[in-house]
Amino acid sequence: MSAPQHQFSSRLGLLLSVLGIAVGTGNIWRFPRIAANNAGDDGAGAFLIAWVVFLLIWSIPLIIAEYALGKRGRMGVVGAFIQFAGKRFAWMGAFVAFVATAIMFYYSVVAGWCVYYFIDTATNALPISTDASMATWDGFQSGGLPVLFHALAMGLGAVAVWRGVKSIERVNKVLIPALLLIVIISLINSLTLDGAGDGIAFLFTPDWETLGRPRVWLEALTQNAWDTGAGWGLILTYGAYMQHKQRVVKNAVITGVGNNLVSMMAAVTIFGTVFAILGAQMSRAEVLEVMQTSGPASTGLTFIWMPQLFAQMAGGKLFALLFFLGLSFAAFSSLISMIELASRILVDLGLRRNQAVGIICGSGLVLGVPSALYLGFLGNQDFVWGVALMISGVFVAFAVSRYGVDRFRAEAISGIPGDWDVGVVWKSLIRYIVPIQAIVLLVWWLYLAATVYAPDTWFDPTDPYSVMTCLVQWGGALAVFIVLNKVMVARTKIPDLTTR
Repeated sequence: MSAPQHQFSSRLGLLLSVLGIAVGTGNIWRFPRIAANNAGDDGAGAFLIAWVVFLLIWSIPLIIAEYALGKRGRMGVVGAFIQFAGKRFAWMGAFVAFVATAIMFYYSVVAGWCVYYFIDTATNALPISTDASMATWDGFQSGGLPVLFHALAMGLGAVAVWRGVKSIERVNKVLIPALLLIVIISLINSLTLDGAGDGIAFLFTPDWETLGRPRVWLEALTQNAWDTGAGWGLILTYGAYMQHKQRVVKNAVITGVGNNLVSMMAAVTIFGTVFAILGAQMSRAEVLEVMQTSGPASTGLTFIWMPQLFAQMAGGKLFALLFFLGLSFAAFSSLISMIELASRILVDLGLRRNQAVGIICGSGLVLGVPSALYLGFLGNQDFVWGVALMISGVFVAFAVSRYGVDRFRAEAISGIPGDWDVGVVWKSLIRYIVPIQAIVLLVWWLYLAATVYAPDTWFDPTDPYSVMTCLVQWGGALAVFIVLNKVMVARTKIPDLTTR
């Protein structure tokens, strides 16, 4: 796989493509609402602190590991786990890949929403009231349009990855600079609004008591994993197409920090806009409630409130178009990385690329339909597989530890001219801190869910946000992959690492 046609042509192409993984609707659609949900009476700053902490001790260490696993092994997720963790642990790689693929099933639905709202904004007047905005949303959701736009998103994704890394690189060289420009324009506009300073101040003011809530730490970690793509296997997949001379550590830091900067700009934009428009009509508590509770599955703030907020500002039509165009670009750039991850695994199993892409996109089309039709199902999948990213991160750390952290660092990370030395800090983070974080937070959350948060429903697998719905779905996936472990090992063509 070292032939030039199977590599990113430049470091810029690699970084833009990996930023396409990291910068997605999780930054614009998900992050502001998660920050609002974890705010205290005084502000959301304490959540931001926890979120930044996890960037440093969770996301960046795992991104370094994923870049290096892909670059050294030149395979997809399952093949990388066979190479580095051993044949007995192919099922771990399959689970990591499945978590990202399960997210893909509903992520394409959200991508379809973004495209629909861009078209609707371009062709219709912006809604000037909540009732009008709800009518647009309900009208869209009541028919078959969500399925149609989900299919459109999957089809466009298939076209982007059909010809491999070169087409992925070309697409991202257009999407990501355009997206960043749109985010910056939207940020500048929000800063000019009267009252925006109140929202921005609230975003950055810490309410220290909130750090005593386990859910704040859990959501800070899972949101950072969502934001950056750490532990998904996506960066590992793109890492397989890195040139040998490209730097692992510097690229990982740029990926993590760059992604979080975009998230912060999106949050400043949305908090500033919401407080500027609604602050004249509502108290701070009421504005915060709008941000926290509008619509199921994080839909309300972005798709119900933002259009009517834009309608109340000068030049709102233009900024609404830019907002939904940027959201569409963000969704699409991340979606193609998910399609590529799953397709690459099938290629490693011996399928031709066009067959692999066709199977993955066809399966994604069918399995995404429940999320397109039922918002409750989409919300459940976002919850279940978002939390599962912690398990994926532990599995990635395990693969490195199983191979030997010192050996892995020497063979896959160190020795690249101009790169930074990860030193013993990264070794400790991967070997100890990443697993401890995940275990402590999961056990803490499971205990409190059963005793405090939902003592009457935690054991009900039909409750969309219960502990048991997570355990049943995770357990089912793990059981299937453990049973199929030998089959996956037998079918996956593993190159000899000693020749690299």
